[in-house]
Amino acid sequence: MGAENRAKYSTTHMAPRNNPSLLRPHPSSLSGALNGCLGCLDGPCIEKLLLHCAAALEANDITVAQQVMWVLNNVASANGDPNQRLTVWFLRALIARASHLCPTALPFALDGSSQSSRRPMTVTELAGYIDLTPWHRFGFSVANRAILQAVQGHRKVHIVDFSVTHCMQWPTLIDELAKRPQGPPVSLRITVPSAHPPVPPSLNIATEEVGLRLMNFAKLRNIPLEFKVLKTNSPGNSLSFRQQLVTTPLDPSSLGLQDDEALIVNCHNWLRYLSGDSQGNDDNTRDSSSKDGFLEFIHGLNPTVVTMTDEDADLDTPSLSSRIMGCFNYLWILFDALETSFPKECPERTGYEANVGQKIENIIRFEGSQRIERSESGARFAQRMRRAGFGGVLFDEETARGVRVLLSEHASGWGMKREEDMLVLTWKGHSSVFTSAWVPKVIS
Repeated sequence: MGAENRAKYSTTHMAPRNNPSLLRPHPSSLSGALNGCLGCLDGPCIEKLLLHCAAALEANDITVAQQVMWVLNNVASANGDPNQRLTVWFLRALIARASHLCPTALPFALDGSSQSSRRPMTVTELAGYIDLTPWHRFGFSVANRAILQAVQGHRKVHIVDFSVTHCMQWPTLIDELAKRPQGPPVSLRITVPSAHPPVPPSLNIATEEVGLRLMNFAKLRNIPLEFKVLKTNSPGNSLSFRQQLVTTPLDPSSLGLQDDEALIVNCHNWLRYLSGDSQGNDDNTRDSSSKDGFLEFIHGLNPTVVTMTDEDADLDTPSLSSRIMGCFNYLWILFDALETSFPKECPERTGYEANVGQKIENIIRFEGSQRIERSESGARFAQRMRRAGFGGVLFDEETARGVRVLLSEHASGWGMKREEDMLVLTWKGHSSVFTSAWVPKVIS
């Protein structure tokens, strides 16, 4: 998605994603960064400035970087249009990165109104947050439909849930299981890991409390639910998310698998927080902290079905300039979608944007193991799944109809398309979130 189209809010055209003039800016002067932009600081020009600043930082040229950031500071506005609001968070990330080079070289202050309180949400607030857009609900709907189809005829169901949404997916599935023509399952188990990526949304209650509430909800639907949290061996929170996975790798024996259960593995915005397997530093481990190692572990469980939902964007590259271009083009989707549906000073909108801003900071500010945001496109994930010995499951028309009903509850810009074995959530025709379902194949 090109920035030219964002400036026009186009619903039908797409510009080339790899513009050589944007990918190779020259960090020589402020005039070079502003060439062609004066009087027209729209999306394309903001992107050009961001890339020029990235090139300056990569060349350790703090003088040019400071000049460009000064211009961006005069463009950014926490209450402006989507491009201006997005610029606020890119500028914050660039300043944070530049501060490592020269902590005293950035004399200007940012608009403080955009800072997130990082306050954990109540369950009610989290439900409202998820309902703001179909960003999460889309994956819930598609994955739940695949799960319902996979467990037909099974009286016992075990869900191993790798998700950042605190089990918000499961009340709807429990409702659907309770209404099955063959009757609800006689046993439902949900297992979640205690290790959790340090990303929003955060919840103000413990995972065990979430489990108790789910069990009470399931009891009202006449479904006996067992909820288990897989504990790590790390003391407190002294280890990072990835360190916890390395220290206490996933162990099939800890899951208590049973032969008469339908085993479901659900991954919702999870794999992007695992390390890649070809990054050239600490990412060459093949345990459950790496993407390929995790998929090998999952394949070894021989699950009935695996559901995968994640953001459809390639934001995992060593090049800062490439990450900035991909990030600016992709995350504009959320800022534009929120502009369509909410007032400029809406607190819920501001909080949602602040959570996206945390993602931007991690993608731009950090390198190596500190950069935990490593999104890959649905196509790249599909390649990983096939290499790991999985085959794709096609979604039927009933699943697509359910998604269309869900999208009718949101702004008209949201849509859906099929790409190979995936269903993809779109905003004004641009891919945002993918969901796919997989079954293990026998590896000869």
